[in-house]
Amino acid sequence: MQLAPNQLQPHLQKGLRSLYALHGDEPLLVQEAADAIRAAARSQGYTERTVHTVAGAHFDWGAVLAAGGSMSLFADRQIVEVRIPSGKPGKEGSVALQQLAQQAEGNEGVLTLVLLPRLDRMSTQGAWFSALETSGVTIKIDPIERAQLPAWIAARLARHGQRVLAGEAGQRTLQFFADRVEGNLLAAHQEIEKLALLYPPGELAYEQVEAAVLNVARYDVFKLSEAVLAGQVQRVQRMLEGLQAEGEAEVLVHYTLAEDIRALKRVKDAMAAGRPLPMALREQRVWGLKERLFERVLPRLTPLALDGHLHSAHVVDGIVKGLKAPGWPTDSWQALQRLALELCLACAPAHEKISA
Repeated sequence: MQLAPNQLQPHLQKGLRSLYALHGDEPLLVQEAADAIRAAARSQGYTERTVHTVAGAHFDWGAVLAAGGSMSLFADRQIVEVRIPSGKPGKEGSVALQQLAQQAEGNEGVLTLVLLPRLDRMSTQGAWFSALETSGVTIKIDPIERAQLPAWIAARLARHGQRVLAGEAGQRTLQFFADRVEGNLLAAHQEIEKLALLYPPGELAYEQVEAAVLNVARYDVFKLSEAVLAGQVQRVQRMLEGLQAEGEAEVLVHYTLAEDIRALKRVKDAMAAGRPLPMALREQRVWGLKERLFERVLPRLTPLALDGHLHSAHVVDGIVKGLKAPGWPTDSWQALQRLALELCLACAPAHEKISA
């Protein structure tokens, strides 16, 4: 059985299942979901908890099976928690998890909770994960994307009886807040808790949020790629500054930007050769959000423009490696910013060129 994260609380109010598996890379949301399951279990008499962390190939799966297959000596009911940080249980673990799923169906005195990172498609199609899904409840916990972050912040503020001003002023406040905490949801949660301590329930002015919320944003090059293709100029500038401050390798930033340019060029060439766009995107292994971004920007990028971006990427490759180029900055980060913004502006419609 699959559940969405927002379905968990209503589900728990109706009754507990004996097996839950949470998978996702957002620590705050995984922790909150696990806490909700543990709290519901404690309220129903699950007073003992054992935790097993799978670390390495020599992990003792027998101990997990023994815990999951027997009643506790000290409590009527117990929680058996299995943490698999790698998301790869291995051959022995795969067999053990399938046995654990079978045990869970017939043992009402034990609640099994399996915690996993974000899983790829191959893992979710494996026999061990299918067994967890068939015998229990699986919950995929996706990260909060930048576009969703203002609404998420507003909902979390509402838990404390706080809200931003209505209209454009409130949206400006939420966008500022999101800019400060992007990529760092745990810190966002902490900043929201801090606002609840500093100010009483009611409306929060922009100045109050600006004075209280620290700049704790964290960026990665893959999100930079999405921002560039989305034409989000101001966000791209912030992300490049953040990546530089965090000590990200210039060569990795360049590689990510250059790969996007090469992929755009290959898809454009394939379309010119008569291939339908969906087929060309599949051949270049462009999926998900990036697929939608490619579909949006390709019609406005001419072959000549893509040749120019490809040449710029070649020039910046040399600059990152210590070479000089006429008309280009000698500083690697300045050159990367120019390359990113050139492509970003080309991808953005006129009315989006200053979007955050």
